[in-house]
Amino acid sequence: MAEVEEVVVNQNENPASEVNGTDRPRRNFRDRGDRQDRQGQGQQGEKKFGDRRPRRDRERQPKESDGLIKKTVSINRVTKVVKGGRTMRFAALVVVGDGNGKVGIGLGKASEVPQAIEKAQEQAKRNMVEIARVGTTIPHETIGKEGRGMVLLLPAQPGTGVIAGGPVRNVLDACGIKDICTKSYGTNNPINCVKATMAGLKSLRTAEQVAQLRGKTVDEIR
Repeated sequence: MAEVEEVVVNQNENPASEVNGTDRPRRNFRDRGDRQDRQGQGQQGEKKFGDRRPRRDRERQPKESDGLIKKTVSINRVTKVVKGGRTMRFAALVVVGDGNGKVGIGLGKASEVPQAIEKAQEQAKRNMVEIARVGTTIPHETIGKEGRGMVLLLPAQPGTGVIAGGPVRNVLDACGIKDICTKSYGTNNPINCVKATMAGLKSLRTAEQVAQLRGKTVDEIR
């Protein structure tokens, strides 16, 4: 009777390793020891990527204030018809002054309201002019004209206040005039009213300025 060799099969053997000729165990990525390194921390708990903080934790630096009085008079939506259709834009009218005799107006246009206001403010800062004043009022009566609009400016006693409409009041407040009486005639368009007010304020002259232009003293012209 032929001898029969007993063959013991080891169930722990990996047949795939015999085929590939390697005896390496399968890698388990869940048990990797460098899990903390992948999260940005070293073995001692130090941050791997420096001291960077999330954006939400960063302190926002406030914008520096220039100390100017900025008033938005009106915002209009304008439409431009082109070949491809209609384009909507916004036009902002802004008055900027320092409250101490300097004031300027600006008109800015953009596709968004904040951008239009910002452009108008920059233009108003460039157009600021010095206005003649006597105390808290104006030196004399004057009339400013722009298009079909006309604004009458009258000096007033201290304590009277600013008697004016919306667009005219914005210009006077930014200029720093506290006591004045005004009357608007003709059109009530905000742009024309503001420009007429500026024209009247620019025409103001104090007694010292008139005397200097004539080459005389203040007592001689009175």
